[in-house]
Amino acid sequence: MDRLTDEEDALWRALAHVVHLLPPALDDDMTRTEGLSMTEFAILHSLAEAPDRSLRMVDLAAAVALSPSRVTRVVGDLTRFGLVRRSRHATDARGSVAVLTEAGVKKAESADPSHADSARRHVFAHIDPADQPAVRRALRQIADALSRG
Repeated sequence: MDRLTDEEDALWRALAHVVHLLPPALDDDMTRTEGLSMTEFAILHSLAEAPDRSLRMVDLAAAVALSPSRVTRVVGDLTRFGLVRRSRHATDARGSVAVLTEAGVKKAESADPSHADSARRHVFAHIDPADQPAVRRALRQIADALSRG
């Protein structure tokens, strides 16, 4: 295959730059305003949206795109903070479930405005609203293809 075109190369470099710069910027904002890492926030948010505010650990790992061992460590931290509790799966004794506590619900809700502010400042302020649907479609297609492997 040939090299990237100039336009492809420019887009690729811009995307790579965003991939490296955006996560620490969001994480810094969340840590500063809410005392949570973005990983912790993502886990709380995923559990808040889940039925019964609970997910099997393996499903939680998939939802936040982290390894099962990383999710286990973070859920352990959130358990110590009283935001999440772990329990055995009802029908699979080998499985474990993360359950959002009432304190976790409150923390997720209180962190949502900070997250929205950070996302607006770092991302949406730089994308014309008319371009957002096309950007969303493109990113969704990339994410879907990567998820399929």
